[in-house]
Amino acid sequence: MAQEARREGSVHRWVCSNCTEPRRKQALYIDMLRLPLKDQDGYLSTETLGGAKHFGVWPLNMAARSCFGSETWPDGVPVPHATLELELASVEAVHDGVSELKARGQRFLHEARTEPWGQTVARLMSPEGLLIGLSYAPWLHENRT
Repeated sequence: MAQEARREGSVHRWVCSNCTEPRRKQALYIDMLRLPLKDQDGYLSTETLGGAKHFGVWPLNMAARSCFGSETWPDGVPVPHATLELELASVEAVHDGVSELKARGQRFLHEARTEPWGQTVARLMSPEGLLIGLSYAPWLHENRT
C-alpha cells in the first residue's frame, strides 16, 4: 500500500475539516475565504480546488454516522480535528492497505466498506487526532489519462 500510494500520488487527495458548528465553518470557508464549496445536505465540498481532489467541511454528526452508524461521536474515541483520506487505485488496494496496516498493529475504527455514495473506505484515528481513511472513490478515477 505504501509503495502504491507513492506511485499513484495519492497523498492529500481528500482533505476535510471536521466541524461541530457547520454555520460558523460556512461563514469562514464560503463567506470569508470564498472557497467554491457546494452544500450537499449539510456537507460542504468541492472537487475544483487546486492541489486536492476533494475538499470538504464534514459535520461531526456525518462523520459519526459514517464511522459508527450513530449521529453522535462515541465517548472514549477522540474527536477528530480533521480528516485526511488517501485515495488508492482500486477497491482491492483499500482492502490490501487495511491488511498491511493491521499486520503492523494498526487498529481501525471500521473495516473497508462501501458507503451509500459509492466510496469504499476504511478509517483509523491517528495519534494526533486526524481521522484517516484509505479510500477508493470511483468518480475521482474517471477520465484519467
